[in-house]
Amino acid sequence: MPAVIWQQPNRAPAGNVRVLHVTAEVYPQVKTGGLGDIAAALPTALLSQGVDARLLVPGYPAIIDNLEEVGLVADLGSLMGAARVRVLHGRLKESGLTAYVVDAPWYFRREGNPYLGPDHRDWSDNIRRFALLGWVGAHLAWGDIDAWWQADILHAHDWHAGLAPVYLSLNPVRRVKSVFSIHNLIYQGLFPLEEAPGLDLPPHILRPGVSRSLEYYGHGSFMKGGLVFADWLSTVSPRYAYEITTPEGGAGMQGVLLERRERLSGILNGIDETVWDPQTDPLISANYGIHDLGRKVENKTRMQQELGLTVDPNRMLAVMISRLTNQKGADLVLQALPKMRELGIQLALLGSGDAHLQDAFRKAAEEAPDQVAVCIGYDERLAHRLIGAGDLILVPSRFEPCGLTQMYGLRYGTLPLVCKVGGLADTVTEYLDGQPSNGFVFQGGQISGLIDALERAAALWWHDRSGWEWRMRTAMEARHGWGPSAAEYLSLYQRLLGEWQ
Repeated sequence: MPAVIWQQPNRAPAGNVRVLHVTAEVYPQVKTGGLGDIAAALPTALLSQGVDARLLVPGYPAIIDNLEEVGLVADLGSLMGAARVRVLHGRLKESGLTAYVVDAPWYFRREGNPYLGPDHRDWSDNIRRFALLGWVGAHLAWGDIDAWWQADILHAHDWHAGLAPVYLSLNPVRRVKSVFSIHNLIYQGLFPLEEAPGLDLPPHILRPGVSRSLEYYGHGSFMKGGLVFADWLSTVSPRYAYEITTPEGGAGMQGVLLERRERLSGILNGIDETVWDPQTDPLISANYGIHDLGRKVENKTRMQQELGLTVDPNRMLAVMISRLTNQKGADLVLQALPKMRELGIQLALLGSGDAHLQDAFRKAAEEAPDQVAVCIGYDERLAHRLIGAGDLILVPSRFEPCGLTQMYGLRYGTLPLVCKVGGLADTVTEYLDGQPSNGFVFQGGQISGLIDALERAAALWWHDRSGWEWRMRTAMEARHGWGPSAAEYLSLYQRLLGEWQ
């Protein structure tokens, strides 16, 4: 290893658990989905519980431009096809999180999407880009890069960081434990095995038929690397932890996960309750809380007016903030639009995705502009305003590892209507026997189930407004912050470290 160029004393009190989070995204600098939110929120929550939590992220332009108190930790020279690799250290603006940055301009100083080129195809060198991230993660965790700091736990997030536990396992005498978090099993980081020689991996872990191997049906898989080599696996909700061990939800990896189910935890993601708080949210038109729900309607009428919908405080407004894909159930909502209009339910949609779904929603808005409003793209301010304005928030995903949108809805008293999968099933309940409910639930991912749930919602809205408000209060009384989840992760870290005893 090269000599350390820059040194920083360890600021954390002696004895604190030291955790390195290896992630390809972190909010607000780089975010394509929920991973970015979690990569910022979980370390922040762990810090409040006394954990010395730090990040390792790629040196994208948005990261480099938003890094303060920057120091050069090490110059690694040429590595994995990159002419020059440096490791920087600093603090990320807004979150204030301590971050190490893999500064490899050839790999990461690219504009646009972290994973896709201008042609919307995967960057051809993704295998080397993210292998480099994992390699640096392992060596940083060992203390080989920053002589003033090393990790007790390396926590790798999703396939992009899947090789970090693999590299870590190559030197088992170095006392660092690893956790691998599965955020979405569908994305598996597949690569041609003939490209593996440049990744600094021993040949035996690429062979088929070997129990601890990256080989996956003739390819290599970063995801499988994390699943097989990490000391512990976690995923983002208890229900999803079960679903991924089944043929229906395992995306071909269920056999590996069944073998490791004794070392698999489902820990529900949280939300930042300081950012998502209807009582203080500066982005919504009127702040409100559980004791002044009447003010919520001001947000709705303002939104109806701005979007060109019929302005009527008594009309139910359903909102949807989502990628427009079949996985997210966008096609189901499209099919349900005639029934929604029949039930007197308006729709305001914010999202982007498959071109044919975008076009179909635009056409629906053109045909009924007083009932349907469609905004293609994403806007954080508009997302807050829609959730503050809505009566109902639609999250009809056919599978959903955790989901955050439904939790935002619960926080704002905007009742979620969800398909009973993954984290949606863990957070939204509908009891038909009079027990407290906080939303509406259907099963099976079919249009018939969605329409039945919409009919139940409309019946409650039009015929039992006090029952609707009771359900709102039940939703808003629950807490979905990161504190309990961070405590579970800390307990997991401590359990792993206890295995050294």
